[in-house]
Amino acid sequence: MNALIRRPESVVPTDEDTRLAAELSRVLAANGENAALRVQLDDGRALTLPMAATRLLEQVLTEMAHGNAVTLIPVHAELTTQEAADYLNVSRPYLVRLLEENFIPFHKVGTHRRVRFQDLKTFKEQADAKRRDAMGELVAQAQELDLGY
Repeated sequence: MNALIRRPESVVPTDEDTRLAAELSRVLAANGENAALRVQLDDGRALTLPMAATRLLEQVLTEMAHGNAVTLIPVHAELTTQEAADYLNVSRPYLVRLLEENFIPFHKVGTHRRVRFQDLKTFKEQADAKRRDAMGELVAQAQELDLGY
Protein backbone atom coordinates (compact mmCIF):
# COMPACT_ATOMS: atom_id res chain seq x y z
CA MET A 1 0.00 0.00 0.00
CA ASN A 2 1.18 3.49 -0.82
CA ALA A 3 2.71 5.28 2.18
CA LEU A 4 0.82 8.43 1.18
CA ILE A 5 -2.49 6.61 1.64
CA ARG A 6 -1.50 5.05 4.95
CA ARG A 7 -0.18 8.19 6.53
CA PRO A 8 -0.30 11.54 4.77
CA GLU A 9 2.54 13.67 6.04
CA SER A 10 2.69 17.42 5.73
CA VAL A 11 5.76 18.88 4.11
CA VAL A 12 6.78 22.11 5.81
CA PRO A 13 9.00 24.21 3.56
CA THR A 14 12.28 25.65 4.79
CA ASP A 15 13.14 29.28 4.03
CA GLU A 16 15.20 28.12 1.05
CA ASP A 17 12.30 25.93 -0.15
CA THR A 18 9.96 28.92 0.12
CA ARG A 19 12.29 31.12 -1.92
CA LEU A 20 12.79 28.48 -4.60
CA ALA A 21 9.08 27.62 -4.72
CA ALA A 22 8.20 31.30 -5.25
CA GLU A 23 10.63 31.52 -8.14
CA LEU A 24 9.39 28.29 -9.74
CA SER A 25 5.70 29.13 -9.34
CA ARG A 26 6.31 32.48 -11.09
CA VAL A 27 8.00 30.65 -13.97
CA LEU A 28 5.13 28.17 -14.25
CA ALA A 29 2.51 30.93 -14.12
CA ALA A 30 4.32 32.87 -16.86
CA ASN A 31 4.48 29.71 -18.97
CA GLY A 32 0.71 29.69 -19.44
CA GLU A 33 -2.10 27.49 -18.28
CA ASN A 34 -1.99 24.97 -21.13
CA ALA A 35 1.76 24.83 -21.68
CA ALA A 36 3.32 21.39 -21.39
CA LEU A 37 5.91 21.05 -18.67
CA ARG A 38 9.05 19.07 -19.44
CA VAL A 39 11.38 17.99 -16.68
CA GLN A 40 15.04 17.27 -17.37
CA LEU A 41 16.43 14.49 -15.18
CA ASP A 42 20.05 14.32 -14.05
CA ASP A 43 20.64 11.31 -16.32
CA GLY A 44 19.67 13.40 -19.36
CA ARG A 45 16.17 12.02 -19.91
CA ALA A 46 13.38 14.55 -20.43
CA LEU A 47 9.86 13.80 -19.26
CA THR A 48 6.66 15.60 -20.19
CA LEU A 49 4.32 15.87 -17.22
CA PRO A 50 0.57 15.35 -17.64
CA MET A 51 -1.43 18.62 -17.50
CA ALA A 52 -3.09 17.53 -14.23
CA ALA A 53 0.34 17.02 -12.64
CA THR A 54 1.49 20.40 -13.94
CA ARG A 55 -1.52 22.16 -12.37
CA LEU A 56 -1.01 20.26 -9.11
CA LEU A 57 2.69 21.16 -9.07
CA GLU A 58 1.85 24.82 -9.62
CA GLN A 59 -0.61 24.76 -6.69
CA VAL A 60 1.91 23.00 -4.42
CA LEU A 61 4.64 25.50 -5.31
CA THR A 62 2.30 28.45 -4.73
CA GLU A 63 1.41 27.18 -1.26
CA MET A 64 5.06 26.49 -0.44
CA ALA A 65 5.99 29.98 -1.68
CA HIS A 66 3.65 31.35 0.99
CA GLY A 67 5.40 29.19 3.60
CA ASN A 68 2.42 26.86 3.99
CA ALA A 69 2.74 23.18 4.77
CA VAL A 70 1.45 20.91 2.02
CA THR A 71 -0.17 17.49 2.30
CA LEU A 72 -1.29 15.37 -0.65
CA ILE A 73 -4.22 13.12 0.14
CA PRO A 74 -5.67 10.82 -2.53
CA VAL A 75 -9.47 11.18 -2.74
CA HIS A 76 -9.93 7.45 -2.07
CA ALA A 77 -7.77 7.55 1.07
CA GLU A 78 -9.26 6.53 4.39
CA LEU A 79 -8.41 8.71 7.36
CA THR A 80 -8.40 8.06 11.08
CA THR A 81 -10.68 10.20 13.20
CA GLN A 82 -7.70 12.29 14.31
CA GLU A 83 -6.56 12.90 10.72
CA ALA A 84 -10.14 13.78 9.72
CA ALA A 85 -10.50 16.15 12.68
CA ASP A 86 -7.21 17.81 11.76
CA TYR A 87 -8.41 18.29 8.17
CA LEU A 88 -11.62 19.96 9.39
CA ASN A 89 -9.75 21.86 12.11
CA VAL A 90 -12.05 20.53 14.83
CA SER A 91 -11.52 18.38 17.90
CA ARG A 92 -11.60 14.60 17.56
CA PRO A 93 -14.58 14.26 19.97
CA TYR A 94 -16.55 16.76 17.88
CA LEU A 95 -15.72 14.84 14.70
CA VAL A 96 -16.80 11.55 16.33
CA ARG A 97 -20.12 13.20 17.22
CA LEU A 98 -20.55 14.26 13.56
CA LEU A 99 -19.87 10.67 12.51
CA GLU A 100 -22.21 9.12 15.06
CA GLU A 101 -24.99 11.57 14.11
CA ASN A 102 -24.55 10.51 10.44
CA PHE A 103 -23.41 13.90 9.16
CA ILE A 104 -20.36 12.22 7.64
CA PRO A 105 -20.31 8.60 6.40
CA PHE A 106 -17.78 6.27 7.99
CA HIS A 107 -17.09 2.60 8.51
CA LYS A 108 -15.29 0.62 11.16
CA VAL A 109 -12.14 -1.43 10.87
CA GLY A 110 -12.39 -3.52 14.00
CA THR A 111 -13.26 -0.95 16.63
CA HIS A 112 -11.67 1.97 14.78
CA ARG A 113 -13.63 4.44 12.69
CA ARG A 114 -12.37 5.32 9.21
CA VAL A 115 -13.54 8.21 7.05
CA ARG A 116 -13.10 8.37 3.28
CA PHE A 117 -11.37 11.60 2.33
CA GLN A 118 -13.90 12.22 -0.46
CA ASP A 119 -16.78 12.07 2.08
CA LEU A 120 -14.91 14.43 4.38
CA LYS A 121 -14.21 16.85 1.53
CA THR A 122 -17.89 16.77 0.49
CA PHE A 123 -18.98 17.53 4.07
CA LYS A 124 -16.50 20.42 4.30
CA GLU A 125 -17.65 21.92 0.99
CA GLN A 126 -21.31 21.70 2.06
CA ALA A 127 -20.57 23.24 5.47
CA ASP A 128 -18.57 26.05 3.84
CA ALA A 129 -21.45 26.73 1.41
CA LYS A 130 -23.94 26.90 4.31
CA ARG A 131 -21.68 29.37 6.12
CA ARG A 132 -21.36 31.54 3.01
CA ASP A 133 -25.15 31.52 2.53
CA ALA A 134 -25.73 32.46 6.17
CA MET A 135 -23.18 35.28 5.90
CA GLY A 136 -24.89 36.52 2.75
CA GLU A 137 -28.22 36.61 4.57
CA LEU A 138 -26.70 38.53 7.47
CA VAL A 139 -25.16 41.05 5.08
CA ALA A 140 -28.51 41.50 3.29
CA GLN A 141 -30.30 42.03 6.62
CA ALA A 142 -27.68 44.53 7.77
CA GLN A 143 -28.10 46.49 4.54
CA GLU A 144 -31.90 46.41 4.81
CA LEU A 145 -31.66 47.79 8.35
CA ASP A 146 -29.04 50.34 7.26
CA LEU A 147 -26.61 49.23 9.95
CA GLY A 148 -23.67 50.79 8.13
CA TYR A 149 -21.83 47.59 7.22
